[in-house]
Amino acid sequence: MSSLPRRVKSEAKTPTSEDDELPSFLSSSSESEEEEEEWEPKSKIAKRPRLSKKNEAKPKKVAAPQTAVARRKVKKGAIKEEMDVSFAIAPEEDNRMQLLKPKEEDVDTKPKTSHQKPEVPKKVEINSFQGKNVESLESDVKPSTSVPIVGIQVKHEKSEEDFAFDEPPFKKIKSTTSPEGKPVKNLGGNKVKEEFEMNWDIVQALSETTNVEPWVCANLIRLFKEENTIPFIARYRKELINNLEADALREVQQALEELRAVAKKTHTMIQKLKKEGKLSGGLLTALLNCRTSEELDHVSAPYKTGSKGTKAQRAKQLGLEPAALSILQNPVELNLSSYVRPNTKGLSTMREVEAGVQHILADIFAKDKDTLDFIRKLCQQRYICIQSALAKVSSKSGNEKDIDKFQLYHEFSCNIKSIQHHQILAINRGENLKILTVKVNIPDGVKNEFCWWCVNERWRPKQFLKPELMRILRTSVEDAYKRLIYPLLCREFRSKLTSDAEKESVMMFGRNLRQLLLTSPVRGRTLMGVDPGYKHGCKLAIISPTSQILHTDVVYLHSGQGFREAEKIKRLLLQYNCSTVVIGNGTACRETEAYFADLIMKKYFAPLDVVYCIVSEAGASIYSVSPEASKEMPDLDPNLRSAVSIARRVQDPLAELVKIEPKHIGVGMYQHDVSQTLLKATLDSVVEECVSFVGVDINICSEILLRHIAGLNANRAKNIIEWREKNGPFINREQLKEVKGLGPKSFQQCAGFIRFNQEYIKTFCSNKKKEPGSHAFMTKAGAQGKKKGKPVPYASQQPNPLDQTCIHPESYNIAMRFLSLIGGNANDIGKSDMQQKVNAVIQKEGLEGTAKRLNTTVHTLQLIIDGLTQPEGFDIRTDFDKPDFKRSIVCFEDLSVGAVLTGKVENATPFGVFVDIGVGKAGLIPVRNITEAKLSKVKKRKSLGLGPGERVEVKVLNVDIPRLRVTLDLIRVL
Repeated sequence: MSSLPRRVKSEAKTPTSEDDELPSFLSSSSESEEEEEEWEPKSKIAKRPRLSKKNEAKPKKVAAPQTAVARRKVKKGAIKEEMDVSFAIAPEEDNRMQLLKPKEEDVDTKPKTSHQKPEVPKKVEINSFQGKNVESLESDVKPSTSVPIVGIQVKHEKSEEDFAFDEPPFKKIKSTTSPEGKPVKNLGGNKVKEEFEMNWDIVQALSETTNVEPWVCANLIRLFKEENTIPFIARYRKELINNLEADALREVQQALEELRAVAKKTHTMIQKLKKEGKLSGGLLTALLNCRTSEELDHVSAPYKTGSKGTKAQRAKQLGLEPAALSILQNPVELNLSSYVRPNTKGLSTMREVEAGVQHILADIFAKDKDTLDFIRKLCQQRYICIQSALAKVSSKSGNEKDIDKFQLYHEFSCNIKSIQHHQILAINRGENLKILTVKVNIPDGVKNEFCWWCVNERWRPKQFLKPELMRILRTSVEDAYKRLIYPLLCREFRSKLTSDAEKESVMMFGRNLRQLLLTSPVRGRTLMGVDPGYKHGCKLAIISPTSQILHTDVVYLHSGQGFREAEKIKRLLLQYNCSTVVIGNGTACRETEAYFADLIMKKYFAPLDVVYCIVSEAGASIYSVSPEASKEMPDLDPNLRSAVSIARRVQDPLAELVKIEPKHIGVGMYQHDVSQTLLKATLDSVVEECVSFVGVDINICSEILLRHIAGLNANRAKNIIEWREKNGPFINREQLKEVKGLGPKSFQQCAGFIRFNQEYIKTFCSNKKKEPGSHAFMTKAGAQGKKKGKPVPYASQQPNPLDQTCIHPESYNIAMRFLSLIGGNANDIGKSDMQQKVNAVIQKEGLEGTAKRLNTTVHTLQLIIDGLTQPEGFDIRTDFDKPDFKRSIVCFEDLSVGAVLTGKVENATPFGVFVDIGVGKAGLIPVRNITEAKLSKVKKRKSLGLGPGERVEVKVLNVDIPRLRVTLDLIRVL
């Protein structure tokens, strides 16, 4: 009886092979089938899916009672017809997700609207995942994450936990118990169907590459395929990704793109070789086994168009392939002298014949997967080192200054397992400049063991070999190693080291950029920005607390007019009540800092208590001549725009730095030695992450800032600004749907990161409420300037207090139920009373208990609690460091060994951290001096290293005055 449902499923499919034709996530193992029998205590017939006419098997008929049961099951709404993506879950969660029959009262009795799809029969199967069974509910439609789950009450055998995975509100299907749609996480296996199939599983390969669990990789592949952004996934899909950070998501995304690029390149090569008639069964298998570009190039190189062909190919053209194969399979009957052709080049002598056979055998050995796997495993167990030396040509004709830069690498040797990433990048740079020569040294013991294994095990002849044939076999193995395998291993090692070094450096650049972008803003101050200079003077700009330009000027501080210019500066500071000076760190920065520090120490600006800080002006000059700057400050000289930009970098670093291309901000060393495509993609993603997590006020933010929100781009941001200018401010998040080009997916991605100032909105609504034809009464069509329709009731345009929080609109229903549970009011968001009510319920029921009661996940509930309890105008940047304001200056000559100083991290590199200690040259804390014990326990860290902007206390270990170098030891993080 237990096999009947499975037999019906197989009959419903016309293909002969079920496993080949069914989607991978619908395949079931024998263990799953056994579990199905135990799991279904009453009737297994009820588990049979309802068969549509299209797929119904004609030769055999299904019993009427069974079909009736299946029909009743569909009527009860047990399976949602629009669910079309299956997501895997953690193995330990499997036992909590067994789905039983739905309750009758949970079925939506309302008629379907026109936009809903007709009901489709569903399949219920049990998939096996790592020895534990999970249930997979799949529809016959194509997977998509943009469709919500129907709200049904589900009975669980052990515990109850559903997943918040709602999608755009307009697609939700309402039910009697959950008007907004209930959050449910669908379950599925780890099989993901890719466009280009290979002999390896992409989920497993991705997991091995990134050290991320397979079920998380499977979910991420589906999420990325549905065009979900990293900020959206990191904040609103935590339960599907095991709470990974944004950096880890980027790493997985990059690894996935690399694997797909290899697969695409492989299939392109297969089609090309097939068209040229060069594709054999063995070659096809070798190509489909390739996981890296290096492997693919190694296998396909001999077959590329325009290639002269390898020695093995030329020998095969002479007809020596049967002889080579006979040595391995049937050497007794082989007579090499019969292949000698005196008048044919390559076959004229016995030596040439032996050489041709040797080349064919070497080619076979070098392309065999087992052989390559053995030598790679052998290398992992041995000491492999990379060596660099001064090139002979460069020592004679090279620039002495450039040669000295690479002095550390003139006689350098290091194990490839312990070499640092910055050392790899430095060696590569020296090699590209032809200053260094680099090689990988593999010990002879590896060669000897490999050759013995090939002759005596892997390629041991099936029959006795004559001494002369055994000599050919040994020579072939040695030739394969020396001519083919050793160069391949060297390329693989160099490529892997370079790739890892580039990725780690790019990730560090991303961390540095994030630290700069999330520097705490200095609000409520009038600032004077100073762009230092010698001959052309120092450019000044005074900006108000709201970033308005109050005054611009030029002063000449370093041309003998310093005293006279001091009077002008004092007059400006007093006139605008400005007590904060921001100095750019470019040319003449040190002299300008000394000038202001001297005046401050003499209390020249009294009664003002003036302080100053140094900020990076990287990219300011590029921005000052950009079209964006001309549009923003059309009447201002480009030289003065840079001073405005410097001041604004302190007032609101994020809003100002996003105007500049990330690579020009100066995020680290070696940024020109890494892949520029990878660098740009990572830095752009970090900017999007920072802007999204901070959030923007939709009614006051600039177009440049808005285009960096997740789900938006330049065109959508422009359309939002145009809508705002035409129709007035946005009242709530729902109005974003009225913007041209902003569809359901874009709304889903961006909605949670857009904020609304409730006080401003309420004031606007109170003034417009009674005006006929006002913004509050416009329909969607009217707002777009199209044909007017029926006016929308004003209630639909009321401000929503939840719009000022990080809570996503898909979770508003859960948030309102939580407010009802604690007895709170949406108008009390961010107040102390709300915090007390939340604490009372959580202490009583616990976070997990409350989440189960609301039928949601712990992650979603925690996000709702954060949104309700965070004060109005909450900014995550308050947890980050502010600029370091100073009143005095220290000279380099004043430093002494053992002195304890405070400073600000200026830049982080793989080998250490540079700290600005106020002497004009940053000191270096070597990475070995940065330990976990010295880092702050209070601040949550994504890595062991420090980031730009952090204030630290350091001790001077060494002062090298001629080279202007200071070595520091980290005492603690302030």
